[in-house]
Amino acid sequence: MFMFTGRKLALTFAFTALVALAFGVSCRGFFPKPILQSIAINPTAPQVNVDKTLNLQLFGTYDDGTRSQLTSGVGWSIVPTSVATISGTGSATLTGVTSGSATITASAQALSATANATVIGNVSAITVSPTSGSVAVGGAGAPFTFAATPGPPSFITADNGGTLGISPNDGNITCTVSTDGNSNPDELCTATGGTGISYAITMTYPSPTGGTVTSTPTATLTVH
Repeated sequence: MFMFTGRKLALTFAFTALVALAFGVSCRGFFPKPILQSIAINPTAPQVNVDKTLNLQLFGTYDDGTRSQLTSGVGWSIVPTSVATISGTGSATLTGVTSGSATITASAQALSATANATVIGNVSAITVSPTSGSVAVGGAGAPFTFAATPGPPSFITADNGGTLGISPNDGNITCTVSTDGNSNPDELCTATGGTGISYAITMTYPSPTGGTVTSTPTATLTVH
């Protein structure tokens, strides 16, 4: 029977250890660490109520096709901070300050991602004033004010999270936010065409309980 002496046994163990170490190094060479290719904020279009918070996460996609959450080395910022604030180094906490929109930026490993956040006010009904108006092609605009209750905000515009609806949406009517001199924001609607057509004007806004709130009644804009 073949027998190992003490010296031979020690040499055998040393050789085995070296082979195992070399094999391990070789395997690591065959399986390099994946490289981060892109990042994305989740949720992609966050919504949060005034004075409420929402958790945000950042996910990375790697060159081997895998995707996982990034939990460290993440930077967060938001503009404007008057609408919402954000804090955190892995996941982040979004806090609603006042109704409106804000842009979130997340960064990790020299990559960046953005998301548009909407801060939702306490709105259960929207009324429009006046309920009808007229405008000449190329002339001065017709103002429509959308008051919200109970608020905040007191008035809804396309600048603070509202969505203006124009039907038919043929491109002849353009509405921009303005003020009427009493600090009440209006949607001032002008016409580049559509003579003789009556347009339905509505405003929708996210409901704090989910869904949307639509202005009533439907306003009518006639082009002459």
